[in-house]
Amino acid sequence: MATDSSANGGYSVDTLKGNAQAAYSQLANGPVAANMKDQTAKTGAEFSNLADSRRTPSKPAATGQPLTHYHSFFSELLSWNNPRASAIAYAGIVAVIFSARYIDIVRYFLKFTWMALGTTVLAEVAGKTILGSGLASQVRPRKYYTLSRETIDAAIGDVHELVNFFVIEAQRIFFAENVPASVTACIGALISYYLVKIVPYWGLALIGTTVLFLAPLIYSSNQELIDHYVQEGSNVLNSQTEQLRQVASKHTSQATEITKQYMGDYTAKAQSMLHRGGSASPEPASKSNIKEADFPEAPKQGFKTEADGIKQEPLAA
Repeated sequence: MATDSSANGGYSVDTLKGNAQAAYSQLANGPVAANMKDQTAKTGAEFSNLADSRRTPSKPAATGQPLTHYHSFFSELLSWNNPRASAIAYAGIVAVIFSARYIDIVRYFLKFTWMALGTTVLAEVAGKTILGSGLASQVRPRKYYTLSRETIDAAIGDVHELVNFFVIEAQRIFFAENVPASVTACIGALISYYLVKIVPYWGLALIGTTVLFLAPLIYSSNQELIDHYVQEGSNVLNSQTEQLRQVASKHTSQATEITKQYMGDYTAKAQSMLHRGGSASPEPASKSNIKEADFPEAPKQGFKTEADGIKQEPLAA
């Protein structure tokens, strides 16, 4: 009986192992696994394409300055030409925002730090006390890990390019190099100005990230329809602008003609007044109302002074 039971038990174990192996093989080679492998390969290829897109654009800025390779990188990322990579990037940014909001990262980092240090110190002290040699010393690497100069230079250069990307884009938007982008940024700043009163900063970051990623996706999915309405709006705007330009030109010409007319009238009057003022001459004295008989006759004999007896000579007539 024992032999039979052991035999039966062994047969059962072998059967279970065989069934488990068959189930694993079926799952590993089944359609689900094949689909997962296919999606993994496609995701890796899209991330490779996204990494290869980091090239300096051939078209420089309006000032003639070359742009950074992050311009082409973010353009490729937000265009959803690699949908899996763009979706993963969006999900990762959203996860970081929620983690910063609901997880006390600094506190957990400090907790992990003191637990790790406490474990290594306790293992080292306990090992030296009990075994004569510390346990942490046994797993210590023969050479501490370091960062090569090439890695540091590459990281610094990458950070430099990223900072310059934001600096250049901020100036391009401010100086309206791309008018639609500047208008979009203006509207976004205006909406954020009012939303910040009722929405926390992490909420604004979530909304901004969603709009930044989903707006290009919506446009690319409905590009024909959106371009049609944009073209109609542009035509209406151009027609209204042309009408206003014509009205303004008409009123300007009328105002110019009226101004010229008034200026001509005032100039003629001024010249007439100057002409009359220059030709005027004083009237002769004979035409005045004063006559010679109105004046008394001048004395013809001199005056005598009795004091000194001197006789004055008669005045000339």
